[in-house]
Order: sequence, then structure tokens, then C-alpha cells
Amino acid sequence: MTKLRIGVVGLGGIAQKAYLPILSQAERWQLVGGFSPTLAKAQGVCDSYRMTAFSRLDELAAQCDALFVHSSTNTHFDVVRELLLRGKHVYVDKPLAETLDQAEQLITLAEQKNCRLMVGFNRRFAPRYVQIKQQASDIAAIRMDKHRHQNIGPKDARFTLLDDYLHVVDTALWMSGKNLKLKSGTLHTNDVGQMIYAEHHFSAGQIQVTTSMHRAAGSQREVMQVVSNGAIYDAQDLRSLHIERDTVLSELPISGWQSTLEQRGFVGAVNHFIDSVENQTAPITSGEQAIAAQRIIESLLSQ
Repeated sequence: MTKLRIGVVGLGGIAQKAYLPILSQAERWQLVGGFSPTLAKAQGVCDSYRMTAFSRLDELAAQCDALFVHSSTNTHFDVVRELLLRGKHVYVDKPLAETLDQAEQLITLAEQKNCRLMVGFNRRFAPRYVQIKQQASDIAAIRMDKHRHQNIGPKDARFTLLDDYLHVVDTALWMSGKNLKLKSGTLHTNDVGQMIYAEHHFSAGQIQVTTSMHRAAGSQREVMQVVSNGAIYDAQDLRSLHIERDTVLSELPISGWQSTLEQRGFVGAVNHFIDSVENQTAPITSGEQAIAAQRIIESLLSQ
């Protein structure tokens, strides 16, 4: 079987920290090369991963079957559209595009071109969260908190909600398995419109859902708590997991061989995308699932 030829568009922090370490090590595909508008920057990164630096996006696309897009959000629409028009499968960082209209256009185009289009909500593939979703039954409440040490600004609240809080909303949405209906919420900003704190309360059928994020909490803590019939699940920082059943509290140890990138869901997300391309199946974060959380964020902003 011929190996999939993979390219990377955008070679900044997220590509270098989360994706290139995975893409460069796998045996199931061939990492062809990367593209960045600044060739000098691209050359250094590509050299370190022993892949070709391309000076043009179309030249990279011509050599690939599928591409991972890690460029800035304001470029997503143009880049992903060009790749889909060329018949390429695309994995793109969230959000899919700057606006819902653009995102919907890309989803429609992917369907027309019969291309896989996946948005990188890595937490849906984090082993601890997957374990909770598989085990918890008859869920009554979900709470997810994702805080930052000191990370107010420099961009406005809308950017932060779509760039970071989107993860919180999408994970809660996925964990509930239902559509979220906003009940109440708070968004605190400073004098220049930068987000300080957000907290929102949703209902998902009978499930009560709470999401929150503080941008200067003095902590990078991320906590998921799920209250279900007969058990309470507490996961912290995508690593530790405590389960209490019948008043007995147990802690599930982390496997010593499990890498941080696997714990955070990046390994699972990459492999899911590759599987989807090879098997011609729809990724779980494609179609409406690719933009469901973005729809919720846009509704929060319109309140």
C-alpha cells in the first residue's frame, strides 16, 4: 500500500510543539515538507525535521495527498479553500475559519470535492477524557475549567473566545453528546475589551453543563468533572483521573510510556485523521461537529 504523502502549512509554535514531533516519527505516512510565507523560517524548521521547505503553497500541495494547516486563523479560509479545490484532504487547527459563513463554505466545498476536512479539537482524543466518556452513564452534570497563569490580551475577547475558550465549549459539547442550550453566562473584560473571565451555564437535555476560564488565575489548571449515576469523575490537566464509586475513591495512574502529546490528544487526533483519509470515512470533527462549538461562541458574543 502506498504511503500517504503529508505536508504541513504554517510552521509556528503549535506545529513545532505538537504536530511535527508526531508527523516526523510515524511509519504509516511520508512527511514530504512544509510551507511558510517566510522561506528562511521554513528552511530552518524543515531542516531540523529532514523534510523539504517549499516556497509556494501550490508546489507543496502538488506533492501531497493530505495537509495539516497550522497557519494563523485569518488565513484558514484562503489556505483550506485552495487545498480543497486541489482535491487535498485537510486537517486544520480550530477554529475552522474566522467566521461561520466562511466555515460553512469550506464544509460544503469539502463535501463537493469528496475530501476529508477535520478540525483539530485534540481534547476529544485525550485518553482521560475518552475514558470518562466511555464509562460515565446517565450523566447529570459536566463542569470544565481551563485557566491561564497570566494571559490577558493582547487581542480582544472575541479572539480569545474563538482561540482558547472554544476548546472548553467543544469538549463539554462532545462529553454531553447533545446540543448545548445557553441558560446564563458572564463575560468579564478589561477597559480595552480583552477577556478576563468567562463562565457559562448550559443545558444538554437533562444534563447541566458549566464552562469557565480565567485568563490571569495564576495557574494553568484544567479540570473536567462529570457527575453521573453511581460515580463522579475528576480529571486534572489531562493527566490524573480520580473516580469515586460507592464512596470509594480510586486514582488511575498514568502509564509510564504515555507521552505528553498522547495525553493531550494530539497523537490520537493525528491518527484519527490518517485513518479517515485511508478508510474514506468522516472524521468525528467534520461537518457540523467542526463548527458546533463555534456556533455557540458566536451566540455568546451576540448576547
